[in-house]
Amino acid sequence: MGTLPVPPSSEDAKVIGQEEAHDQERQLDAGALFVLKSKGSWVHCGYHLTTSIVAPALLSLPYAFTFLGWAAGILCLVIGAIVTFYNYNLLSLVLEHHAQLGHRHLRFRDMARDILGPGWSRYFVGPSQFLVCYGAVVACTLLGGQCMKAVYLLSNPTGTMKLYEFVIIFGCLMLFLAQIPSFHSMRHINLVSVVLCLAYSACTTAACIYIGSSSKGPHKDYSLKGNTQNRVFGVFNANAIIATTFGNGIIPEIQATIAPPVKGKMFKGLCLCYAVVTMTFSSVAISGYWAFGNQAEGLILSNFLDDGKPLVPKWFIFMTNLFTILQLSAVGVVYLQPTNEVLERAFVDPTSEEFSTRNVIPRLVFRSLSVVLATIIAAMLPFFGDINSVIGAFGFIPLDFILPVVFYNLTFKPSKKSPFSC
Repeated sequence: MGTLPVPPSSEDAKVIGQEEAHDQERQLDAGALFVLKSKGSWVHCGYHLTTSIVAPALLSLPYAFTFLGWAAGILCLVIGAIVTFYNYNLLSLVLEHHAQLGHRHLRFRDMARDILGPGWSRYFVGPSQFLVCYGAVVACTLLGGQCMKAVYLLSNPTGTMKLYEFVIIFGCLMLFLAQIPSFHSMRHINLVSVVLCLAYSACTTAACIYIGSSSKGPHKDYSLKGNTQNRVFGVFNANAIIATTFGNGIIPEIQATIAPPVKGKMFKGLCLCYAVVTMTFSSVAISGYWAFGNQAEGLILSNFLDDGKPLVPKWFIFMTNLFTILQLSAVGVVYLQPTNEVLERAFVDPTSEEFSTRNVIPRLVFRSLSVVLATIIAAMLPFFGDINSVIGAFGFIPLDFILPVVFYNLTFKPSKKSPFSC
């Protein structure tokens, strides 16, 4: 008579799980092994999510309201928050499902390859994500230079330094931060980034309330400017700004930083992120539009100067810009991670030690070249922000608004009565 098999104890199961994880690590390419290390907690995930979404782009929300007005502006902001939270959670559920089946996806293009097919991954999802992320790096470099120049002109109105010089200075800061070895290694920087985004949002809100309540502020006019045609284009422009502000594009890469088991951790990270999103987006958008009405500019910080004269104390503008500049550097490096992953996959040896000479030299060279190229583009194209908003809108809409629902439906095949089905 045979003996019944004895189920493994919890300790044995843990050892087996660790061995499987080590086997999976040995099969990973260098990009996934070194850049997308799976060692973080849900809190670290929340830091990464918050840095990638709550960025200085939120300072354009009052400008979006100038095309929509009060009711439509607030409605679009609320809808943007609900839809993106919902979609990011759908994407997370798909990733968790595949991880439980023993095939964890670490990159957006890996998901697309397995769910939609290699053609979609190679010719649509991969290029779209690269354009959005690298465009964000260039835009952060340009905006960082613009903020530096604004501080310079405030302290020295007759200064002769050009914008490209400040872009190069900011690029040097990015060059240093780009050498951080992995996404997980950025957890402490991204914690500081969360504090910084709360700080400049609070400063911006306080300044708007101060200016709006004083006699220095402009006359408040909340009417929609332009004829019918201009208003229609304005609505599309406003929605593109809101979509880009809520955009992420790197949800799988962020979830890849979470240590297994991943179930439920991404949802907690999203809740942390959207608590910050709710506080910052609503306060800046409402206070900025209330203070300046349809005169709100593309970057609300520009409204703090009236013909070169500050409407709030100079030190306050310096401080707000400093917080913005520092957080921009963190945002830029976060969106540089997909590029770093591609470069390491191509030029780094996964069988060698991470910090061996064989791997450190190509990592240093190619990461530096990617930052130098982004800095050159930002310095040569000071109007890149306008181009990037178009790239961002057309890139973020499929990545963050369409594909999560498609992936969920193809993976789980819910009934047509389900709210998740398309």
